[in-house]
Amino acid sequence: MTVVAVLLGATAGPAASAGAAPSLGYLQPGGQPRLVEKVPVNVVFVGYEPEQVAKSAFTAELASGYEPVVRSRLWYGVTEKLGITYKYDYKLTYTGKSYEDRFFKQLGKLAKPAPLTAYQQAYNDQAKNVLDITNNHTIDAPSVEKWLAFNPPAGVDTRRNTVFFVNWHGRSDFKHHVYTKTGEPDPDTGYDFGVQRESRKMIAWGGTTADDEETGLGATRRVWFHDLSAGPESWTMNYDITNADVDGDGVPDYRMPPIWEYAANGYRAPAALAGDLGKITRYVALNLLFTTSPLYPVELPTSGPPKTLDLDNNTYEGWPGVDASSQYITPELLVDELSELRWRNRFSHDLQDLPYDAKAEECYVGYLAGEQCYPDSDLPASANLFLYNQANLDRALDDEGRVDYEIPMFNYAVGAGVGTPGLGFADDNWVDGTQSYVFSFISPEVVERGYGLTTTQIHEVGHHLGLSHPHDGYDSATGVDYGPGGEFFFVNAGDENNSMMSYIDVNWDFSQFDRDNNDRFLTAAYWEAANKLAATVPAGKGKLALKAADALLGGATKAFAAHDYRAAYALAEKAYYTVGAIPGVDKAGVAATLKAEANAARTSSKVHEPHEFIDTLAPESPRSQP
Repeated sequence: MTVVAVLLGATAGPAASAGAAPSLGYLQPGGQPRLVEKVPVNVVFVGYEPEQVAKSAFTAELASGYEPVVRSRLWYGVTEKLGITYKYDYKLTYTGKSYEDRFFKQLGKLAKPAPLTAYQQAYNDQAKNVLDITNNHTIDAPSVEKWLAFNPPAGVDTRRNTVFFVNWHGRSDFKHHVYTKTGEPDPDTGYDFGVQRESRKMIAWGGTTADDEETGLGATRRVWFHDLSAGPESWTMNYDITNADVDGDGVPDYRMPPIWEYAANGYRAPAALAGDLGKITRYVALNLLFTTSPLYPVELPTSGPPKTLDLDNNTYEGWPGVDASSQYITPELLVDELSELRWRNRFSHDLQDLPYDAKAEECYVGYLAGEQCYPDSDLPASANLFLYNQANLDRALDDEGRVDYEIPMFNYAVGAGVGTPGLGFADDNWVDGTQSYVFSFISPEVVERGYGLTTTQIHEVGHHLGLSHPHDGYDSATGVDYGPGGEFFFVNAGDENNSMMSYIDVNWDFSQFDRDNNDRFLTAAYWEAANKLAATVPAGKGKLALKAADALLGGATKAFAAHDYRAAYALAEKAYYTVGAIPGVDKAGVAATLKAEANAARTSSKVHEPHEFIDTLAPESPRSQP
C-alpha cells in the first residue's frame, strides 16, 4: 500500500521546467539521511510496587534519545553517525494484583522441579547470603515470553519494544526457579548447551521472531523479560555476593544481585533497586537490544549496495585425519539464517579447502604466540591472519562478476594441542575500521566443548554484515563504547535473548531486535548511497527520476517513523536504484572514490587495539563456564 502510494506521488503532476533544478525534500545530494523515529519503550513492572521502584529514581538513569554510530570507526578515533535519530517515548506500567495473580499462576504451571544449579549452591555456600535456596524449578523461557507477548496489561502494545521486569519473590506461591531454552543443539555436534550446561540457566529472555523454526511467536512482538527473583545464575555472576572483582581484572564489577539481596542486611540497599533496573533498561535493553549501533558499516566494502552475496567459505585443513569442512559445516543452515537477516539479498555459498602449508602454519602459530609472520609489516602479530589471507586472496575469491560481493571466510582446523584464539572473529582492514575477513576456528578441544563451525560462521558473518553483540555496544548520550566489565559487568544480561549474536549458545537465529536494527541501518545506507549518486547527476538531467526518488525517500521516512522498518528499507533501496538509472550518473566515479577510501595508505598511527571483539572461549568468558 505504501509503495503504491509513493510511486503514484512520484509520477503525478506536471513535469519540472527544463532548466530548473527539481525541489527536493528528502534526497540530499552528497549528504546524510535524516531519519527520525519516536521509539515507544514500554516498561512493565510485574511484582514490583511503585514504592520499591520509584519512577523518579528509575527514569533518572534513562537517556532521552540515541544516535547510532559505526563502532569500528571508533577504534580509529572517528565518530561516524548513520543519520538516524531515536527519541525515546517511555511508558511505565505497574501491574495490579489481578494481572500478577494470572501471570504467577502461569509460572507455577510451567515450573518443573529440578536440582539446585551449581551456581545456586555456590550462592548458598557464602557466609553473608540473605537466605538459603532449598529447592529449584526450571521454567521454559520461550513459553514465558509468548505468554507475556500475547497477554500484556491493558494499554501495553507488545508489538513495540517492551521490557517486563518480573519479581515473584515475596508471594505465597513463589518458587525458586531458573529459565531454560532447550531443543536447539549445535547442528554440527548435536551438543545442546541449554540441556548440558548449568551456566545456560537464565534469568532473562526475549527477542523471538514470529517465524523462528523452534519457538516462533506466530506474530511479530518485541518483548524482553528480566527476572531478579530467578536464579541466581552464572551468566551475570549475580550469585557471587562476596567478591567485588569477579572476572579477575583488578576492577570491581557492578552486577544486580537476586531480588532478596536488596535488603538492609543484603548485598545492596533497597533504595538502589530502581536505579539498577533503570541501568538495565538503558545499557542493556535500549543500547544493546532495541536500538543498537552497528559494529561495522552495513554498506559493505563495495562500489554500491550489493544485491547478491556469496559466502566464500575456505578451510585450512590442518587437523590430521579430519575433513573439517565436510564434517563441521552445515551450508544450508548458514545460508538460511543469513537470508532471514538480509532478506532482500540473495545468498549463495561455495566451499573449498586451502593448503595448510608452511607459511599458513607459520602465520597461524605466530598469531597464537604473538610473533609476526610478516616482520616488515608495521602491523602486530594479531594481524597475521589478515595479512596472509590478503596476500593470497585471489585463490579464495573466485566469483568476480557472478555476484556483487563475496564474503571472505577462512576457517582454521588444527589438531590437538595446537590451540585456537577462540571460536572466531570478524576482522577489519587495519586502516579505517572497514570489515575485511571472517575467521573461524576448530580443533578437537573446540568440538569437545560442543561447537562445530557453522554456528560460529553465522555469528561472525553477522558481525561482518554489521551486527554487534547483545553484551557490548555504544551509549550515545555519553559517547562511551562499553562491554561487560567493571561498571558495566551487568550487561552480560543482554546475551539472554534469542539472538545468534549472543554467547549463550542456546539458539542459532537472529532475533527480532537484530532484524529491526538491520533494516533500520540498511534504510540509512541506501539513502546515503542514493545521495552520493545524486551528487553526480549531470546538471539539468534526470529531474523526474530525482523527484521520484525523493518521493520514495519521503515514503521511507514515514514508514521509518511508523516503525515499519521493512517498508522503509525497501523504499530506500528503490530510491537508490531510481537515481542509479539516470543517464550520465557517475557510478564509476562513486565506486572509485569508495575504492580509494578502502585502499587508503596504512599508517602505524591508525593501528587499533587488536581484535577487541574476538569471540573467545577464555576462562573469564561466561561462555566457558560448565
